[in-house]
Amino acid sequence: MAATMRDRFTSRSHAAARFVAQRGLLKPVVWSVTTVTVLGRERLAAVEDTYVVVANHTSHLDTPLIMGALPRRLARYLAVGAAADYFFDVWRRRGLTALFFNAFPVDRSGTNARKVSARSLLNRGVPLLIFPEGTRSRDGSLGAFKPGAAALASSAAVPVLPVAVIGAHAAHPRGSNWPQPGRLPVGVVFGEPLTARPGEPVGEFSERIRSAVAALAEEHTDRILGPHTPPHAVTSEGDPRDRTRPPHRGTAHR
Repeated sequence: MAATMRDRFTSRSHAAARFVAQRGLLKPVVWSVTTVTVLGRERLAAVEDTYVVVANHTSHLDTPLIMGALPRRLARYLAVGAAADYFFDVWRRRGLTALFFNAFPVDRSGTNARKVSARSLLNRGVPLLIFPEGTRSRDGSLGAFKPGAAALASSAAVPVLPVAVIGAHAAHPRGSNWPQPGRLPVGVVFGEPLTARPGEPVGEFSERIRSAVAALAEEHTDRILGPHTPPHAVTSEGDPRDRTRPPHRGTAHR
């Protein structure tokens, strides 16, 4: 770790407690209510301690799926950007979010200064998970990316790990209190790490990251969910395809 200051983001004791919470409690629950396939972990072999994970955002399942799919060495200190107006407005939710996700507040209004910023964490060697769409998709489709994640990675000269989360919208759609019954198939696909090119504008880098996430979803949706499914896996809550389609069993990591 590049950081010298020890707090909950970099503390070894906090990391150990998170490991128990994430791998001993949260991951078994999520893996038991969905059928999870993880692809592309071999692409992470050369990734060092500090990086930015960038993923699409369709469900409350996204974060636990990504953290559970990452190798432990990369997930140990990962800090997740969480909406300040939702996850940090109530002390109980704030505490659970910090325990399970090492979360830091993201101000979606742009009006409030926060003591902990994504830039300060990255400068201290803390890797980040950011959803550049800013909020969960309402229909599962991929929205526009805000350039903040690309700007952070570019300024800190660290790689971006593009990730496509597939099927989470159908498994746990926005507005639902619990994942749908039947252990619906979901997938986490890691792409090749990306770095900003010399002189590359932040907007172009951000669009390149978005294109990588979209390409991962397009390439692997059929493998994870079955054929005849759109890349963004838009299905209604009561769609019978969600309950009858057999998941792909190939190289799943349970």
